Amino acid sequence: MGYHRPVLLNESIDGLNIQPKGIYVDLTFGGGGHSREVLKKLGKHGRLIVFDQDQDAEANVPDDKRIVFIGANFRYLKHYLRYQAIEKVDGILADLGISSHQIDRPERGFSFKSASALDMRMDVRSRQAAAQVLNEYSVADLTRLLREYGELRNAGAIASAVEKVREEKPLETTGDLEQALQAFIPKSHPSKFLARVYQALRIEVNKEVEALGEMLLQTAGVMRPGGRLVVITYHSIEDRLVKNYMRSGNLEGNVSKDFYGNIESPWRVITRSVITPSPEEIEENNRARSAKLRIAERMN
Repeated sequence: MGYHRPVLLNESIDGLNIQPKGIYVDLTFGGGGHSREVLKKLGKHGRLIVFDQDQDAEANVPDDKRIVFIGANFRYLKHYLRYQAIEKVDGILADLGISSHQIDRPERGFSFKSASALDMRMDVRSRQAAAQVLNEYSVADLTRLLREYGELRNAGAIASAVEKVREEKPLETTGDLEQALQAFIPKSHPSKFLARVYQALRIEVNKEVEALGEMLLQTAGVMRPGGRLVVITYHSIEDRLVKNYMRSGNLEGNVSKDFYGNIESPWRVITRSVITPSPEEIEENNRARSAKLRIAERMN
């Protein structure tokens, strides 16, 4: 399997409304699938700034003088644009979530289908892996993240079960975690349950919700009027933040209106209805099944 198959490729590139001389940002470079399509539409004076906190991604950067790779979390968007002497850009793309490359490498610990250490760090330079979360968090904190990020109704019972197991022996591997969860794994749909647990841990380990919020709040300040913000999400937590921000300009979705009743937001929402993959795309790439694409344009 390749590094990562880009999801909603044509729809997201069309959404950027690329101008040949423009400056664009791909906040989640990964295998470079979206970026390569952006480069095809850029002229010789166009520029593309790409971010990825996973150092493995840098090997995928094409030999093209128009592209600059930044090996950092996209929460530092404004800082690194300033470092590149860029004040405003013409479009920003973010394909959130985990890459196929990360899932398919067992040693990264992102998949419950492989025996490995409980890692899940997108940036291996960071200190906290999934094992630390499971072994060191209080039951209350484990309950919170399993409920909020995994949307698990029995989060408290699961957290208590983890505590009971770790009192005897630290949880270090995917097998240890599955053993601790045996009483909760349904026989009918075990993968769905485990996917939610792993999603919750991954989001916590990588501080994904905080990073997304910080990034979104920077986009209006670095976008030229008419520029496009294009975001692909994979679960309701991400999608809610993106939807709120594009509609209201804040993460809470608190809408303020002017004297005439018009919504005051730096963005004009382009996608009144969210864009999802076609049945054909899902058949070719099952990992695209939960993707949702939203597009907004920077107002004057």
